[in-house]
Amino acid sequence: MKAAAVLLCAALAGCSPVARIARNTNEIRTEAHALVTHGNEVGDPVVVDGATRIDGLAAGIHEELPAVQDKTPAWLSTLKWWGVGFAVAAIAFMLWQSGAFTAIRIAVGWLPRRKVAAAELAVDTLDESRPESARELIAALRSSDPLVDAAYRKAQKRRKAST
Repeated sequence: MKAAAVLLCAALAGCSPVARIARNTNEIRTEAHALVTHGNEVGDPVVVDGATRIDGLAAGIHEELPAVQDKTPAWLSTLKWWGVGFAVAAIAFMLWQSGAFTAIRIAVGWLPRRKVAAAELAVDTLDESRPESARELIAALRSSDPLVDAAYRKAQKRRKAST
């Protein structure tokens, strides 16, 4: 499994096709020069002419190489965008779970309307000149958050069961 992952990473991070063409052309020219040298030592003009022609063709490849452009395959481009999307989703999930989004919302000043209404009712409840009571505050908290309502009902059942 590890070997497959390493091979996949090596294939995705491998050098560009243009670089491979240049490297292979250099190797062809090196081999052609070796053949020319061997042909001259042996005295075989056919080998020397063939190797010289091969070297000329490889030199032509080098002349045309600057006009060649690498093209990213469509599947690799799609894979890259999927990776970017996954990374963004993972970062958003981590921020959400860590509570950083809540801190950002508070810093920006965006507070949910229900929470603001409950906070205003809490302030009114503590103000002795206002007629609001603790019952109204509890009712508002329960109606604004289903989790608070469920916890309230559970606490009420426990209290009744213990008495």
